Formats: sequence, C-alpha cells, structure tokens
Amino acid sequence: MLTPHYFDLILYKAYADLRSEAEKTYIGFLWWILDPIIFMSIFYIVFGLLLKRGTEDFIPFLLIGLVVWRWFQNTVSHGANTILINRGLMRQVYLPKIIFPIVVILIDLTKFAFVFILLLIYLWIEGFPIGISYFALPILLTIQLILIIALTCFAAALVPFLPDLKILIDHALHILFFLSGIFFAGSSIPEQYQFYFYLNPMASIIEGYREILMYNQWPNGYALLVIGSLSLLGIVGSYRLLEHYDHVYPKIAI
Repeated sequence: MLTPHYFDLILYKAYADLRSEAEKTYIGFLWWILDPIIFMSIFYIVFGLLLKRGTEDFIPFLLIGLVVWRWFQNTVSHGANTILINRGLMRQVYLPKIIFPIVVILIDLTKFAFVFILLLIYLWIEGFPIGISYFALPILLTIQLILIIALTCFAAALVPFLPDLKILIDHALHILFFLSGIFFAGSSIPEQYQFYFYLNPMASIIEGYREILMYNQWPNGYALLVIGSLSLLGIVGSYRLLEHYDHVYPKIAI
C-alpha cells in the first residue's frame, strides 16, 4: 500500500528523471516543446499541404488531436515497460511496484501540461476564445488521465510476464493513431461504422476536446461517463493485479 512516504518518493523520482533527461541534451527542457512541434509539423505538411485532406480550420483541428493523442500514446508506451526495466532495483530494495508506472505517468503529464498550455494560447490567438464549455475541460482532462492510468498500470503489470506484449502494445497504439479521428471528424464516417469507431475511447475524448476548444459545445457526457467508469474499474483491477504479484516481479528472470 502506498504511504505518504512513497508519494514523496514518487515526486522526487519524477523530478530527478525529468532533470536527468533534460541534462542529456544541449537545449534541455526546450525539447519538451520542440519535439511535439516537429512531430505535429510533419503531419500537417503531409495531410494539410501535400495531400490537402482536411476540414475547415484544419490546423487547430489537427493540433488538438495530435496533442491529446501524443499524451496518451507516450504514457502508455513508456509505462508498459517500467516494472520490467526496474527489476534490478526491485531485487535490492522493496518498493510497491505501482510506483514505477506512476512515476512515468507523472513525467509525461508534466510534459503534456507545457504543450497543452501552448496549444490553448495558440487557439486563443487564432480566434477560438474561452467559452462556457471550458467548465467541462477539467472533467475531460481528468477522464483522460484516469484512462491513461488504467491502461498504463495494466500494461505494466502484464509485460514482465509477457515481454513481447510491449511490442504488440506499440503496434496497437500505432493502429489506433489512425483510427481515433485525429485527421478526420467522426461524423465523416459512414453511419453503419460509427458505433465501432466510438468503441475506441480516444475517439470520444479527442472529439470532446474539439467540441470544447473549437466549437464552444459541451462534450458527450454519456460517452465520458462510460469511459470514466470503466477506467476507474480498470485502475482498481490493475492495482489489485500489481499487489497480487508484488513479490513475484523481482523473481522473474528475463
């Protein structure tokens, strides 16, 4: 069980890892901003300029999808391997295993916060002002965070037993990248396929951000309630799984 002492450890390790990562490059923390900007610019050039496939206000439409997706993808991908790569430390000192994915979640949340603030500033400059729908933004951010925690901890709990699962997770994320409505609106999908499209929780979440930030509309409350409820159940299940195998993970030989 996590005690206040462990929460202090999580904060310290997240800070230490962020600082260590920044010190490995010449421009340090600026890469947190430049990296996603370069990433988004590539897709804008390909889909917005070369292929000329987009909607009205395609740049903010695309940027919202990419920023939100990148937070989800990076955290799940980075966190899936955390228990496995820390097995040497686990053999030296006892730590609740949930600490390892939580540290990664906190690190990627910090990076996302910087990029998301820049996104908001860009949208305000481009003529998408703050509206009453912004009251739903903290709820949407929280629901996405809960989803990320559930999937990251679940993946981290299983990968030590099935290391190849990490490869499958990365491939699955790559597929979902193109099936989450980042480059197109869900309404453009034929009606008979929309049910399957919205089975992907990130499709509803990305759409929710656009409704709030671009169109000053309330997101689909029912969809977010379902995603949040299932994600909370996922967190409980992942935590119990990590607790159940807490003393098994250090003994796994890879």
